[in-house]
Amino acid sequence: QVQLVESGGGLAQAGDSLRLSCAASGRTFSDYAMHYVVAWFRQAPGKEREFVSGMRWSRSHTWYADSVKDRFTISRDSDKNTVYLQMNRLKPEETAVYYCAASRSLIQSRVRAEDAYNYWGQGTQVTVSS
Repeated sequence: QVQLVESGGGLAQAGDSLRLSCAASGRTFSDYAMHYVVAWFRQAPGKEREFVSGMRWSRSHTWYADSVKDRFTISRDSDKNTVYLQMNRLKPEETAVYYCAASRSLIQSRVRAEDAYNYWGQGTQVTVSS
């Protein structure tokens, strides 16, 4: 099993920055971390959950939604088993619950698919005011 715990959400103004954290734990993750893809999704009120960014734990690949490219950066600290999402120049329309998700041995073509992930965190609220 894999447990994911997000933190770092909160209230921001348009143009501000926030950094989200996703701490991963569990024997399965620790033993096979290099095989995992960890991703961030978000769900705004009344909308479907959407892919934001993802990375292979091996750091061989990172992916971003077009809407966040050049503003958001995904990274990880292997010593802490934590993935970060640095969000810069936030926009009000990015108000959402942000979720961390993980999947083992995920092929590249499925990285952006919500149903490809079998481990999810509880989510952290990000509210961006104008």
